[in-house]
Amino acid sequence: MKQDAAEGTEGRAATARADVALPSLGFFGTLRWAWTQLTSMRTALFLLLLLAVAAVPGSLFPQRPANPAVVTQYIQDNPDTGPVLDWFQLFDVYSSVWFSAIYLLLFISLIGCVVPRARAHFRAVRSTPPRTPKRLSRLPVHGTLEVPADRARAAGLTPSGAAEQAAVLLKKRGYRVDVRDAASDRPSVGAERGLAKELGNLVFHTSLIGVLVSVAIGGLFGYNGQKVVVEGDSFVNTLIGYDSFNPGSNFSANRLEPYSITLDSFDVRFDREQTSHYGQPLDFTANITTQDGPGAAEEQQVLKVNAPVTIGGTNVYLVGNGYAPMVTVRDGEGNIASEGPVVSVPSDGLYTSLIVIKAPDAKPDQLGFVGFFLPTAFVDDEGVSFSRDPDPFNPQLNLNSYYGDLGLDDGTPENVYVLDTESLTELNSRNNDDGGIVLGVGETYDLPEGKGSVTFDGLRRYVALDIHHDPGEVGALVFSTSALLGLTASLFIGRRRLWVRTGEHPDGRILVEYGLLARGEDHRLSGEGEAVEKLLADHWLVPSGTAGENSVQETVPTAAGTGDSRTMTKDN
Repeated sequence: MKQDAAEGTEGRAATARADVALPSLGFFGTLRWAWTQLTSMRTALFLLLLLAVAAVPGSLFPQRPANPAVVTQYIQDNPDTGPVLDWFQLFDVYSSVWFSAIYLLLFISLIGCVVPRARAHFRAVRSTPPRTPKRLSRLPVHGTLEVPADRARAAGLTPSGAAEQAAVLLKKRGYRVDVRDAASDRPSVGAERGLAKELGNLVFHTSLIGVLVSVAIGGLFGYNGQKVVVEGDSFVNTLIGYDSFNPGSNFSANRLEPYSITLDSFDVRFDREQTSHYGQPLDFTANITTQDGPGAAEEQQVLKVNAPVTIGGTNVYLVGNGYAPMVTVRDGEGNIASEGPVVSVPSDGLYTSLIVIKAPDAKPDQLGFVGFFLPTAFVDDEGVSFSRDPDPFNPQLNLNSYYGDLGLDDGTPENVYVLDTESLTELNSRNNDDGGIVLGVGETYDLPEGKGSVTFDGLRRYVALDIHHDPGEVGALVFSTSALLGLTASLFIGRRRLWVRTGEHPDGRILVEYGLLARGEDHRLSGEGEAVEKLLADHWLVPSGTAGENSVQETVPTAAGTGDSRTMTKDN
């Protein structure tokens, strides 16, 4: 019979479940559900993590805005995977559709989180503290105090007066207070503090939105460029003046301020005292002349590492330096095919530098040179040249020469620091009969077969500048600082509520009961309870000037049902 009853119960439950029909959300209900999910804090944290993960491919693959030639070469070297990666926009990560979608969703999610919480916080600030619980002894931290009848009568203390005095004390401690039922025999005080905790939380999330906006502004309207400037030469802030240029998505050349920078001199100080660090660079100083625009007054400034110069809304950083030998190349017809400083690329701490010289205007054949520059040249026992010091005590050029088509006439971009010798004919090198070209300052070498000559005229220094313009950097700094302050406030400020209820015993004693409650976990709540108890006890039980030789101590219960006690001072 029991089995039949059980089967009947299950049958009725199954029938009831079959009869239940969940209402459909509908179009607007679905939108409301999607908005609720998007604006939850869990979703915001997930999107923030997803954004960090989505940025990883930007450091794994070359990016087209930074170096399009490297991306083109990568695709050519990887014909199978390169086009697939390009289709997924992994070479344009930070401007890709999927990265922008995550960024935009995070932005919307944060706004959806902040706005409702800001409204709730505004209402909480304007509202009074919550009503007083009936039983304060049920709160996690609570206690009681008793003001003796003689002291209460002497001070004219009543329950309502005690409540008013407690409100004043708590207000001085930073609580918002509200006295309730002052005319009754059981008045109470509701107090609350720590609203700055929620305010800090709101500031933190609002600042995150500000950081996102600032970064977006920098990515849209900022730019970054590099320029090598030789001593005595100038750089003008125009698009064609840069060696390389990385613009933002909405960059316009009209935003470039037409300032100029002239490198007057560049000084490097090397260590000449310590044997273990002999020849190590100690200081780099670039003396420059800046001009904010045409017709503006010139200004002498000093540019150092980690000490940028600010001009025209940009920060100019010193990021590199080296030597630029002055070289003159004449062609087979005796005409100057190339003349001026040639930037060499240092390869070690002694400034042993690679150098490439291209003379596409040489006649009848274009000329090219590749080799190395030595600031202080020496030759070892095996006949190998090397540099013994970074200062130019004995500068020397060691070159190999070539002639033929340099590949500069077809419009294909070429690296100025690389010479492709596969399609060129060799004139000079250590491996042929004519040998390599070795030149000191002021020396000239005539090329074989009447192809021309090359002259080492002198030596200058150069600096490599990184020019950065980010219109959102000030906002990013301000918002990131405020985010840190807001996070600190939300972590270290406790949200607490406190209630004090007073009453009078038939024998004339004033009874004071208090209780504290924290919003969330607060391991400092018990310490706050002790501080509040001491504050109240010191005000009513230990008046200033009364404790002395004629005072005795009594033990008064402080926490109902807990066995705790409070020592108070009472006059004899």
